[in-house]
Amino acid sequence: MAVSDTLIGTLFDGRYQVVRKLGAGGMANVYLAEDQELGRRVAIKILNDRHAGDEQFVERFRREAKNAAALSHPNIVAIYDRGEAEGTYYIAMEFLDGRSLKELIVQRGPAPVTVSVEYARQILSALRFAHRHGIVHRDIKPHNVLVDAEGRVKVTDFGIARAGASQMTEAGSIVGTAQYLSPEQARGTDVDQRSDLYSLGIVLYELLTGTLPFNGDTPVEIAMKHLSMIPEPPSAKRPDVPRDLDLIVTRALAKDPDDRYQSAEEMDADLERFLRGAAVSPVTEESATQIMRAPTGPLAATAATMIVPPRRSPVLPPPPPPVYYDLEEPIHRRPMWPWIAALVFVLAAGIGGWFLYTQISNKLNSTKPIAVGLYLNQQEQLARSNIKANGFVPVVNHHASKTTDKGLVYNQDPIAGSRIAKGSKVRIWVSTGLPKAVVPGVVGQQSTDAVGALTRLHLKPDVHEVNSNMPVNQVTAQDPPAGTKLPVGQSVRINVSKGPQPIAVPNVLSLPIDQATSTLQAAGFQVSPRFVNNSQPANTVIDQSPAAGSSAGKNSVVSLTISNGPKTSTVPDVSSTDLGSAEQTLQASGFRWTVVYQDVTDANSDGIVLNQTPQGGTQEPPHTAITLTVGRLTNGGTTTTGTTTTTP
Repeated sequence: MAVSDTLIGTLFDGRYQVVRKLGAGGMANVYLAEDQELGRRVAIKILNDRHAGDEQFVERFRREAKNAAALSHPNIVAIYDRGEAEGTYYIAMEFLDGRSLKELIVQRGPAPVTVSVEYARQILSALRFAHRHGIVHRDIKPHNVLVDAEGRVKVTDFGIARAGASQMTEAGSIVGTAQYLSPEQARGTDVDQRSDLYSLGIVLYELLTGTLPFNGDTPVEIAMKHLSMIPEPPSAKRPDVPRDLDLIVTRALAKDPDDRYQSAEEMDADLERFLRGAAVSPVTEESATQIMRAPTGPLAATAATMIVPPRRSPVLPPPPPPVYYDLEEPIHRRPMWPWIAALVFVLAAGIGGWFLYTQISNKLNSTKPIAVGLYLNQQEQLARSNIKANGFVPVVNHHASKTTDKGLVYNQDPIAGSRIAKGSKVRIWVSTGLPKAVVPGVVGQQSTDAVGALTRLHLKPDVHEVNSNMPVNQVTAQDPPAGTKLPVGQSVRINVSKGPQPIAVPNVLSLPIDQATSTLQAAGFQVSPRFVNNSQPANTVIDQSPAAGSSAGKNSVVSLTISNGPKTSTVPDVSSTDLGSAEQTLQASGFRWTVVYQDVTDANSDGIVLNQTPQGGTQEPPHTAITLTVGRLTNGGTTTTGTTTTTP
């Protein structure tokens, strides 16, 4: 019964949307995921739960991320991110839409000779870069080499890579894959960059033949064969493999590191010579010959088949030894003219034969297939000249290329190393630079729609937020304008509105509404009034929002609170109370008062409010003046004297 993978469909580490599982290994699983932050597809390598607590595996996992992240090269898988999440460790790396070299060999069998060499050269390019940075991969095998649909090769899995020379044992065990181990790895001794070249030799052997040079029932048995046996040359399993390629593989698989290629550059130079149809270096020829001549133990059984003697032109048999006449027989002298005639005949026949031989040779050579050279990354004129010098007719096509600079050859047909008749056509494709896209018109669109339109055309949106009277998040301008042709990958600037430019809000508190409205409108604001009952005079501004001195966008609305004027209050009844009490009561109720004195003869009425206007219980606006008539004692007179006092 199949077990579902709980990670698929989830958001890993809050960033990576897991889409599907790409593969599984002994240490980690690999998933295809969408990076939600950067909007790109990535491969997520997640350490297995059973190893997440094992410090040795965790350290190896960290080392892979560290080593690969330090290597930025077209033939090495790029590392984007690494971290710890959900109780385990992960690496986010470049997603290559292709298959491993192992899958291709299993499904398709041996690769064409030129394809095998081209793949090996790309792997060597990656190794050369890693070795220059002091890193030895230590686990080169087809499983760790990815190939996309365009034939681009990328090396991955630096999990057991180390800087400089190192030992191959961890906790007493050999690290690596048995079928691709170098002899020094099998012994558990120090390894250096030459160990990677041995492993690459096995990868090249497998590419050419579809089989491995060493196999066995157990890893130990395979390791022993690495130490003691010389494999059959690739041509023994595939007759069309040229002898020079046998020599290259032989030297790469030398048991002694000193007999191998000493650097990736040296091995790549031999492969490049092979593609040009030139002979391998003398060092390679000599090294391979020594391997053949000095076998030991089980080596002797296969040494004779390891190196095929050079294929040379047929050698004419030596002339028969001269015949000496018996001196005891009488000597008869013959006339000289027959000899002279014979000599003339022989000379004429020789000259005629030589002429005929030359004509036939020229005719044969004109139709004899010759190797096509490597013209990639050459300037157009140089490539044309080299094609003509090699005896071919150049046919030039000009097209855009994402990977090759303008004016350089990025493709050729037939490929380098192919053998065709002299005078045949060789097509080359010369880059006109990056492909171009027509810039769309995005002014007036929402920023998200504009960014999507540019991204789909492989243009980079360069977003700038600007103040504008246009709606927020709407594109106000773009550069270059619509209709311009730009190379893909170039930037297009778009200005996106973030609203009007903020300006200071003036202070209109305590101003009449008409004056406040004029002041705000002159500053560029709209006014929204709201009327409320208040003790302030009618039509006076008693509050504003935003507050005075703050910033707001031009044409934004300022809300004003306007007083409707005082509201009415009940006048308290203070008659028959003394003047002091009456004043306190009126003040507490928000009224003012006016005192009018009236002479009285009754001592009980002295200082007493005799009357009030308006009367108590009536409704009047606050601060209304209440007239109080207050008694004032006289000495029996009947005349009334009026004195008025106004108290705020």
